Amino acid sequence: MQASKPDELPRSNRDRTARTQGALMQAARALFVDKGYAETSTPEIVAAAGITRGALYHHFEDKRALFRAIVTGEALAVAAAIEQRALAGLSPIDALVEGSSAYLDAMRVPGRTRLLLIEGPSLLGQAEMKRLDEENATRTLRSGLEAAIDTRGLPLAALADLLSAAFDRAALAIDAGEDAADYRNAIVMLIRRVVAR
Repeated sequence: MQASKPDELPRSNRDRTARTQGALMQAARALFVDKGYAETSTPEIVAAAGITRGALYHHFEDKRALFRAIVTGEALAVAAAIEQRALAGLSPIDALVEGSSAYLDAMRVPGRTRLLLIEGPSLLGQAEMKRLDEENATRTLRSGLEAAIDTRGLPLAALADLLSAAFDRAALAIDAGEDAADYRNAIVMLIRRVVAR
């Protein structure tokens, strides 16, 4: 029998931990989207994940911590989608347009609008959701604005906050069944006619 390498056991533990956390997050996400946070119980989550309740509390302090991890993952995914589309080589305004389009597309992932724009603020509070947004989607927007316009003397944080609110409103409207093309065109017009000046 060959002796295991020193790093095999920790990697195995890391893999097990990642699998368990992933199963819990996937099961909880589906339930939170389908039923809402308040109507989802921890026994339902662990049953759907095929994991013990003890394992849930080993990996997450409570249901709220699990929800926070899911929302954080959603916010990271949105920021990654924006960064992927707003590639180098585009003009700064075109990068803003592509980034805004990427945001609207990323928010069309089923359940994401509910998690980030409805359940998240309700459960975690506006301050925590604003901080999370500023670390992710709003960070990409602020970066795009800095590249696109002379921001000296402008209240950049406020401008990014207002534009972010417009993007969120568009995502909510699209999620509610409004015409995505209308909102996408309105956002492009907003960027090209207001921000570009």
